[in-house]
Amino acid sequence: MSRALWLLILSLFSLTFTLSASSSSWGSRSILRAVNTDNADVHDYAVELNATNFDEVLRDTPASFAVVEFFAHWCPACRNYKPHYEKVARLFNGPDAVHPGIILMTRVDCASKINTKLCDNFSVGHYPMLFWGPPSKFASARWEPTQTKSDIRVIDDGRTADRLLSWINKQTGSSFALDDQKFENEHLSSNVSDPGQIARAVYDVEEATSTAFEIILGHKMIKSNTRASLVKFLQLLVAHHPSRRCRKGSAEVLVNFDDLCPLDMWSADRQEDQDVQAALGNFQICGRDVPRGYWMFCRGSKNDTRGFSCGLWVLLHSLSVRVEDGESNFAFTTICDFVHNFFICEECRRHFYDMCSSVSTPFNTSRDFALWLWSAHNKVNERLIKEEASLGTADPKFPKMIWPLRQFCPSCYLSRSQKNDGIEWDQDEVFKFLKEYYGKTLVSLYKDKGINGNDGTNRVLEDLVPSTNAIVVPLGAALAVAVASCAFGALACYWRSQQKSRKYFHHLRSLKNI
Repeated sequence: MSRALWLLILSLFSLTFTLSASSSSWGSRSILRAVNTDNADVHDYAVELNATNFDEVLRDTPASFAVVEFFAHWCPACRNYKPHYEKVARLFNGPDAVHPGIILMTRVDCASKINTKLCDNFSVGHYPMLFWGPPSKFASARWEPTQTKSDIRVIDDGRTADRLLSWINKQTGSSFALDDQKFENEHLSSNVSDPGQIARAVYDVEEATSTAFEIILGHKMIKSNTRASLVKFLQLLVAHHPSRRCRKGSAEVLVNFDDLCPLDMWSADRQEDQDVQAALGNFQICGRDVPRGYWMFCRGSKNDTRGFSCGLWVLLHSLSVRVEDGESNFAFTTICDFVHNFFICEECRRHFYDMCSSVSTPFNTSRDFALWLWSAHNKVNERLIKEEASLGTADPKFPKMIWPLRQFCPSCYLSRSQKNDGIEWDQDEVFKFLKEYYGKTLVSLYKDKGINGNDGTNRVLEDLVPSTNAIVVPLGAALAVAVASCAFGALACYWRSQQKSRKYFHHLRSLKNI
């Protein structure tokens, strides 16, 4: 066979591999998920990256640390090392990870031409070569062997699974073991003792938002009598969600909602209803990497505890401390209606709506609303404490409790903490704690990464939803939307005409600033 023909074959092989790598699906559930190979019995837990997604994945991952393995697919030593690497990756990556969200285990194939420059940037001199560091530090980074100060380090003792995990344990002060099983995680108890752990919940808030949207669409819950409730909740998310990518995604859904879900759609046949739900499903309300398929702060010690319900509570509390005084009653009615119409747990939904119905006076301040939601959450916990104790269904590491704990907020408790068999609270101090805990602390990780800022959100909101956004319009109009649902049809028609005149595509480009 001629040398030219060999070169042609090699070029075709390289091109095929490159296209395969670059066209890999990085959908909403791809990061930290198991990847099926041609052998159905074999799973790759390590996430394979290439030059097209390397920066994005490592910049956006919620993991605290990352391991990057540079290898070549033709290298026999790399093939032999892969089972060792996968044993460790199993602990941290994938839907059944024992310790999710702590370390992102990745690999890059330097034999693929698309990755040549990327591997050069890290001075890869042998295969396999492993690096360790904060994920965001890898994005757009370079590494040289002569560097004396760098957040990225070479793993110099990771030639077997045991040695690699031992090296990781030394860096993190942990005691991970290769035989760890799911939900046996020594990090779980830290949620109770460290109030700063709530910062990790911002990723759970994104997860809960996306999961709620999936449930609504999956159960085809958008009906003529629930449509207005969803629109109002989307408005609240656009203005006050703690995650910028969820604000942006919610705005994209809201802008297109009238076209995809018109008021008269329920007069058509059932198939159109299904088509609309499918069309809305094409929107990823918190970005393409969410949901991730696991929980961090809200992870229980058992598979059926905490998770979505915890994430939803954190979302609601975070909204309650972000609204302004004039928005407080709109936020209250919006959240009550959303839970009533879209929370699929019947007993929980009914109990929450009963608490909403017991409120007879509109809220005038965000303080009153935030304290009501806090009190409602504690009432739910009081009920569940008794039920779970009698049935033995409580999470042993996360029992329900009245909150906040004294160790979180000593000033929230008055000097004589017991009064009429209950706790005597200093509500001013409780409100300060809620504002700090669900406000600044919750988004502190995002601030470190610079991806939560408003960056002109209010200006874009004014353009996007001029007639139905109760967050932007005067309070009277907000109350009209919230209370007089019979007028929603006229408002929606007006909003639709306004949106069309303002040219959707122009504003969608503006959404990059949210």
